[in-house]
Amino acid sequence: MIKHITYLISIILISSCNQNPIDKWQNYDESDEIKTSSKLENKRLQFKRIQSISNDKNKLINGFEKEISDFIDSEYELVKALVYEKSIPEIQQNIIDGKLTYYKLSLFYLSRIYLIEFDQETYLNSIISINKNILKEAKRKDKIKNTNIYSLHGIPILLKDNIGFEGLPTTAGAHSLKNNFTDDASIVKQLKENGALILGKTNLSEWANYFCYGCPNGYSAMGGQTLHPYGRKILDTGGSSSGSGVSTTSNLAAGSLGSETSGSILSPSSANSLVGMKPTVGNVSRAGIIPISSTLDTAGPMTKFVIDNILIYNAINDFDPIDDYSVENFDIKLESVIDNKTIGYRIGYYKSFYERDLLYKNSIDFLKEKGLDLIDIDAPEIRLEGFAKILDEDMRHDLRNYLFSYGNENLEVEDISSIIKYNELDSLERSPYGQGIFKKIIKDTMSINDFEDLKYELMSKGNEFFNIPIDKFNLDVVLSINNYHAGYAAMAHNPCLTIPMKLRKNNEPAGLTIIGKSFEEQKLYEIGYFFEKSFKGRVPPKN
Repeated sequence: MIKHITYLISIILISSCNQNPIDKWQNYDESDEIKTSSKLENKRLQFKRIQSISNDKNKLINGFEKEISDFIDSEYELVKALVYEKSIPEIQQNIIDGKLTYYKLSLFYLSRIYLIEFDQETYLNSIISINKNILKEAKRKDKIKNTNIYSLHGIPILLKDNIGFEGLPTTAGAHSLKNNFTDDASIVKQLKENGALILGKTNLSEWANYFCYGCPNGYSAMGGQTLHPYGRKILDTGGSSSGSGVSTTSNLAAGSLGSETSGSILSPSSANSLVGMKPTVGNVSRAGIIPISSTLDTAGPMTKFVIDNILIYNAINDFDPIDDYSVENFDIKLESVIDNKTIGYRIGYYKSFYERDLLYKNSIDFLKEKGLDLIDIDAPEIRLEGFAKILDEDMRHDLRNYLFSYGNENLEVEDISSIIKYNELDSLERSPYGQGIFKKIIKDTMSINDFEDLKYELMSKGNEFFNIPIDKFNLDVVLSINNYHAGYAAMAHNPCLTIPMKLRKNNEPAGLTIIGKSFEEQKLYEIGYFFEKSFKGRVPPKN
């Protein structure tokens, strides 16, 4: 009898230990939501799928269940007061003061990911994968005393899932790359050398938004449909760095990295009330990042605050001999940004935007009231005809080169043609919106000489678009909106910094985008910091 009771107690204890302390995610019937979206006027919000059927969301928290459960029950709200909507220097100060640890900081983000992403009413599909060593690595950071509030030591950062990170697949959101385990990209190595922790990978528009015609921003086979925290299923997240934008504004990490060919950092940053930097092409290495265009691609930081953006930018802007475009460049002088009480730059703004966009008008008027030297300008009548051909020709060659040089050797694909064939084996799961752009890329080719001529022509036009007013009025920068002039800045290789300028009437954020000549990021950050501190345009999502 005693043996029988002992056996029963053992079974109960084992069963209790095996029970998950928090609820797991279960995919649900989304047909009514799909039907509702089909009635929306914006065709890019007419979803064919919201949840991913290619990736198990529960993998995000596997192994962390007990820690998350205990933390939510005991410390989540206390730590939230020290982390939520706080800048990296503020978080570091709380750690230096003994109010917080790097372990609790990482656990807070893991718990917040669970609370938001595992709730059917709030999930955003912003995260594709999580670094399973994050808590162990955070504990190691706690053993090293940090006294610098402007350090990335122990700070969890998310990566767009086209950026290589050892230990997690680098998928670009594509089913064909679900097992693409690679080494760290150069910028990830630089983040680690500066003490940062990699929390995980974010969702994105599949293949960085150069895959299918008319497909929604933020959809990928591996991540599902990224949803907008300011208006779930009714607002456009922007793309292609959609998950980086949505997760960062939702306080799921201290900051993130996105990538841009033309607007892919600026668009989701401005759409999510964030600061987004698209650097001068060549300032940040692209080695180990799945490409669209070696001519135009760059990575860059997406953060809630300008100061955080600078800290991440300074960590990743080193010269890299592996990248043919990489150049020697300088860190942003932080003290010049912070101590700048007056802005002596001459700034151009577009009359057409001023007359029809209220948020832009309010921002310009505010800067005028602050005494800045603003000059109204007209946009030159210059068109970038043939821009898509630059992307087509580059991607055909650059993606094949990436898969050969960085891709996992066990992949079933080696170029765009093989990816198309792979997806056609199960198009409902792998490419529900079609593969129109990929098919165009392999069909419409041009000679190398014609391509080089087109590239030279469009680069000249991109520079001319900005240089005409800048040179005429002796301007330092021009002010745009969101990603409205991203194509011109891409061809000119000019840096762009977008800063939140509050919300539109439909609750949609918008950004004031500062554009300067190549290698003049310092000016952009000084103006951006001044605007941020005075105007206070960031509005976090209510949920």
